[in-house]
Amino acid sequence: MRRDSRLSSILHLLLHMAHSARPLTSEELAGFLQTNPVLVRRTLAGLRERGYVGSGKGHGGGWVIMADLARLTLRDIYEAVGAPTVFAMGNRVDHPECLVEKVVNQSLASAFDEAEALLIRRLGEVSLAELSERFNAQYLEHAQHLGEHHAHRKHT
Repeated sequence: MRRDSRLSSILHLLLHMAHSARPLTSEELAGFLQTNPVLVRRTLAGLRERGYVGSGKGHGGGWVIMADLARLTLRDIYEAVGAPTVFAMGNRVDHPECLVEKVVNQSLASAFDEAEALLIRRLGEVSLAELSERFNAQYLEHAQHLGEHHAHRKHT
């Protein structure tokens, strides 16, 4: 079963937008995901309706983040992309006649509901600003590592 990657994809695009000094076109954003610009526009349109992103047309146009990254949470984005189903697991039969299956369904439904609520609550605790800070830290670490690697290669 194929996993729904919309949340991951949109977060990927938003971080690129957050670290760009200029608006990014749908074509540029599609290139980051190796996908079609039409899919990018369609998905970002939902975020534009909520005021999270904006877009401009013409020369110098493109997509920009409009929301405060510190106030925009992963849960906000999760809901903006349609709150996709969290789990691929489910009951064998939704409305069973068998009492054993009814008990199994009830137990699983309770566990799934609790786990989903926990995950969605956690998404609400993480802001895009936090993701951006993590990216910045990893970028600096990566750049330092590359610098050390290149310096070492020059001396050998």
